Amino acid sequence: MDHFNLIDGDLHCEAVPLAAIAQEVGTPVYVYSSATLVRHARVLKAALSALDDPLIAYAVKANPNPAVLATLAAEGLGGDVVSIGEYRQARAAGMPPERILFSGVGKTADEMAEALAGGVFQMNLESVEEAHMLSAVASATGHRAPVAFRINPDVEAGTHAKITTGTADNKFGIPAAQALDAFRAVRDLSGLIVTGATVHIGSQLTRLAPLEAAFVRLGELLRTLRDDGFALSIADLGGGLGVPHGAGQPEPPSPQEYGAMVARVTHDWDIRLAFEPGRLISGNAGVLLSRVVRVKPGEHHPWLIVDAAMNDLMRPALYDAYHHIDAVRPSGKRMTAHVVGPVCESGDTFATAREMDAAGEGDLIVFRTAGAYGAAMSSGYNSRPLTPEVLVDGDRWALVRQRLDVSAAAATPLPDWLR
Repeated sequence: MDHFNLIDGDLHCEAVPLAAIAQEVGTPVYVYSSATLVRHARVLKAALSALDDPLIAYAVKANPNPAVLATLAAEGLGGDVVSIGEYRQARAAGMPPERILFSGVGKTADEMAEALAGGVFQMNLESVEEAHMLSAVASATGHRAPVAFRINPDVEAGTHAKITTGTADNKFGIPAAQALDAFRAVRDLSGLIVTGATVHIGSQLTRLAPLEAAFVRLGELLRTLRDDGFALSIADLGGGLGVPHGAGQPEPPSPQEYGAMVARVTHDWDIRLAFEPGRLISGNAGVLLSRVVRVKPGEHHPWLIVDAAMNDLMRPALYDAYHHIDAVRPSGKRMTAHVVGPVCESGDTFATAREMDAAGEGDLIVFRTAGAYGAAMSSGYNSRPLTPEVLVDGDRWALVRQRLDVSAAAATPLPDWLR
């Protein structure tokens, strides 16, 4: 459930007409619902309530907007971060160190040092080589770093190849068959405390079976490690549970079904569990609001050219992601159209032969399920300004990221030899 609904014929975010935001801020613009963010956080917490003190660390990469993070921090969520920039964002938003997991395959020594100085619940490591770097950093700075190895269980997630992260050919983690040797290799490294293991096999999963298979393999490894003398206190089960994308799209398991599966698989682990939801929390909490520039006749279907582009919402171009499209003021009529943006790339295509609300020049439309990996992945390609972001709370709203004109870089002085 989200809070984008028709009221008197106009699409609203909570109690705010989207047309009013477009009038004030312009388009394209991302619009987020506070009520949806809060509801999704609470639904997940309820689904995991049978567990003993689970740590829910929101995947900051999904949507790092400070207002979004502060909303989730107020609900008690921590942060899963993959860069020092995300770490800073999480801390500034009020997420305490004891709720922050630092993941990522390429952490640098400087990032490690800053995170250790500021405090972190656990560093999720991807290789023995990374463990040696962290050991040196921790020893040099007088810290003890709690660490877990990310395990690659070689489980096919059944999702798009570019958001699959747990097979043998992915760059992430240590192969499960090599995990015991890796843990033994770091057992006595100075500055490290081995606290657990973590697994994450992909994003937008629409079946529980791959997740369950990965968790079963992690449970087997935990037993092996404990038999080898490791005192483990945390098992990080990652994220990846899919969200509904609208009629005709695969319906993912509910958080309640997911929570029941986790409780069943882990009932005898005797360990605290951590989770890294991203899209599950913020995906359907946001839309990308756009205006139709013109309708161009096509060979088979008209081309609906909108002012949003692939630089604003990369997911369709990057991995053929589906986003449901609605008119902000639907007439009840329908059309079949190709929906494209103004960027000079054939990949700047949001939908092909999409059956949708009829829309014409000047009309407002929304791309649904855009609250995760939307603004976070945007760029200034074609020297287009970075899209602004708005957060709605009931009948009030605020601009939480300005429209950023990347062409302002042209004001930077040219080098002497070009003057």
